[in-house]
Amino acid sequence: MATITRQSQKWLLKKFHSLCFRLNMTADDKLALLSGYGVESSVDLSNAELTELCDRLNDILHPEDAKRDKMRKRVIAAIGGWLRLIGKGDESVDYIKGVACRAAKVGNFNQISLDRLTTIYNMFLKRQKDAKAINEVAGQIAYEARFGKDDLLLN
Repeated sequence: MATITRQSQKWLLKKFHSLCFRLNMTADDKLALLSGYGVESSVDLSNAELTELCDRLNDILHPEDAKRDKMRKRVIAAIGGWLRLIGKGDESVDYIKGVACRAAKVGNFNQISLDRLTTIYNMFLKRQKDAKAINEVAGQIAYEARFGKDDLLLN
């Protein structure tokens, strides 16, 4: 187990220094970044801290990836909300991703473009709002049919 952790750390350290190089960071910039973690050397960081730091640097280097990742999570939440609304709320994340892939007409969830993710997100939110409004109206009509329109006005 220790060797696997050590290998992971070596890989993460290489990734960290590669990202710093690609961002044109000076030694002082790196030191300032590491001081936020209370260390003076990247070797003193845990694997979890190195992973977090690399993710942050990658987001700076590739802001489009960060936006797409955020939108992927929103799409999953929007589709999950719609499924719950229609009574299929116990579906897995893989099922939800499959729904998104079918909507985008692609085979892999990660291949969906940011624009397409945004469209799918907005459409499933709209579906939720429409379904809620329709359910409310249908409930009022059912109430009127059962108790009469006059009872509705008294409440």
